[in-house]
Amino acid sequence: MSVFLDACFKRPVAHTPVWIMRQAGRYLPQYRAVREKVKFLELCKTPELAAEVTRQPVDILGVDAAILFSDILVVPEAMGMELILDDRGPQFPEPLRSSADVGKLLVPDPSEKLRFVADTIRLLRKDLRVPLIGFCGAPWTLAAYMIEGKTSRSFEKAKAALLGDESLADALLSKITDALIAYLNLQLEAGAQALQIFDSWAGALGPDDYARLGAPYVKRLISGLKRQSQPVIVFGVETGELLGQLAQTGADVVGVDWRVSLDEARKRTGPSVALQGNLDPAALFLPEDKLRPRVARVLEQAKAAGPGHIFNLGHGILPGTPVANVQALVRQVHGD
Repeated sequence: MSVFLDACFKRPVAHTPVWIMRQAGRYLPQYRAVREKVKFLELCKTPELAAEVTRQPVDILGVDAAILFSDILVVPEAMGMELILDDRGPQFPEPLRSSADVGKLLVPDPSEKLRFVADTIRLLRKDLRVPLIGFCGAPWTLAAYMIEGKTSRSFEKAKAALLGDESLADALLSKITDALIAYLNLQLEAGAQALQIFDSWAGALGPDDYARLGAPYVKRLISGLKRQSQPVIVFGVETGELLGQLAQTGADVVGVDWRVSLDEARKRTGPSVALQGNLDPAALFLPEDKLRPRVARVLEQAKAAGPGHIFNLGHGILPGTPVANVQALVRQVHGD
């Protein structure tokens, strides 16, 4: 067993485990060297290269878990949507606009359409010395992308479509959920030792709307997983008012962004789940003497929250983050 997996299940640990969302990414020179050779989507779909960049932060930073290098939007692509990933961000040139569009979506066989993900996991499990986290996007978050066609600040098209038509909402979210159950089970079968569900746009919904469009489908997704001892983490951005719902999905760990302290998050989740988080990613741009008190504060709040804490950022690491600062963070969390 590892400190990361023990913490997920609220077991005693020798030190607080730490990993970092987007830890394989543009802030690492080694990652940029790989990306100079291939486009992003090609990198995701080339198992040898995806495995290489997954390993990089384990070796460079000394983190306690690796997260599979991929993208949440490979699932809508496998369902039949054209996906473009470039410097403008993710785009679906033909977004969903009607129930007929939803009806055309496939629930793909992931062993065919997403085999590259399973192949990457199998390569990593041969020599990775820390647990491997697989992942997917949550049903609401994927639906929002698929309707908007791109990233949005307000997701007004997705909200109008799904809040205005309950049958359309259930048809789309159920189909996405079915695809995700098969996809995550493929990852578990290939050897993923934990899973994270990214509900990146959960915070775009108020509590009542998330109770309709978000949490029930995450719960259905988790209940459909063929797990043995693999924990599930659920994370969203700006979810302070949704933490109680996230804790009721069946997840073992709830990720918390930096807008809510961990001791306050514990009051909202209750005692049943471990907590993950929650340093502001921008803090990693501070000089080390200013960074250390902020890291210490998170650790103190986690201690006050009770057993079960995985240190992480409150969202993904930012491009341009100094690598030396991330290494210092890991050393401090490990007790220097």
